[in-house]
Amino acid sequence: MKLNNGISLTWLGHATFKIEVDGKTLLIDPWVNSNPVCPDELKTFDALDVMLITHGHWDHVGDAVPIAKKHAPTVVAMIEIAKWLDNQGVENTIGMNKGGTVTAGGVKATMVTANHSSSFTEEDGTIVYLGEPAGFVLEFTNGYKIYHAGDTNVFGDMQIIGEIYRPDLALLPIGDHFTMGPREAAYAVQLLNVPTILPMHYGTFPLLTGTLEEFRKLTASQDVEIVELEVGETLD
Repeated sequence: MKLNNGISLTWLGHATFKIEVDGKTLLIDPWVNSNPVCPDELKTFDALDVMLITHGHWDHVGDAVPIAKKHAPTVVAMIEIAKWLDNQGVENTIGMNKGGTVTAGGVKATMVTANHSSSFTEEDGTIVYLGEPAGFVLEFTNGYKIYHAGDTNVFGDMQIIGEIYRPDLALLPIGDHFTMGPREAAYAVQLLNVPTILPMHYGTFPLLTGTLEEFRKLTASQDVEIVELEVGETLD
């Protein structure tokens, strides 16, 4: 199944997505091998060209090092995360910050604000600060744009993201507890004014109590398409 003239988007569970376009493979938030809901057959890749990381929490960056060392993709992340990966032997990193745009694998990636935190806990319990959290707006060669919000609460500047970048599809967390729940996400839909929403970051473990059913209920009066994917499914 293809999305808008050759863009294939597969949900690997939680906030992790694989995008295939123009013969390139991109991975957003590399949590696959230890992800309890990612199908086994999708935990490995024939090749990987670009890896994008929204922030440093284990459920988003947990498999970044082994995957990056195996496939040597271009890794795009907040500058502190890029340096942390450099120190662990990962090559081809691009450290950036909010408002900046880089091109990797033919895709323009603009880093935007997210309202969350960002750190990694080492095996000895040491917490490593990894800069601020972020989202990405990805623009493909055919002009189609996808906004991956990362982990975030709703914030007023989502309206700015919608007005400046005009994404065609937004990937929004709805799980509650660590991110916005359905109520906040429904308000985010109003701010963004995006025609299509794909909910994410829900149902992975019991703490994430936000449901797709509640989100659908709260957005029923809005002029927006809510796309429901099963984990492992590819968006048509």
